[in-house]
Amino acid sequence: MEAEVDKLELMFQKADSDLDYLQYRLEYEVKINHPHSAGEKNAVAILKELSAIKSRYQALCARFKTVSVEQKETKSCICAILNKTMTMLQELQKQTNLELTLLTEEEKAVTERLKSHVPDVENGILQRNFDGEKISSKEIQRGV
Repeated sequence: MEAEVDKLELMFQKADSDLDYLQYRLEYEVKINHPHSAGEKNAVAILKELSAIKSRYQALCARFKTVSVEQKETKSCICAILNKTMTMLQELQKQTNLELTLLTEEEKAVTERLKSHVPDVENGILQRNFDGEKISSKEIQRGV
């Protein structure tokens, strides 16, 4: 996801540069080709609109960056909560001396999607609990 965010930021920067160049080029063309023509007012109006569009674009970029930061913070928070929950589950299994049961196909599929979308989650916890293997609390204590 971060690669996509970086790619979008680069696209926004390029678009910003392109707008600057177009504005400069349009101003230059108006000065050179139409110094006293009636079309000058239209060109000026277009330039003002271009500046307004650029301002709105920059505001959108700023909001996009804020959303991106919030997404990263939310992802980190979710990962931390998931890790804590999995640790608590292990402790509960250890204290009750229960064994894990095999996962259904649906649970395995969901687990794989979770692993692919949240690589920050501690793999050891997910591997031990979601690979579908039966693990006793003694194995959990040994760290297997």
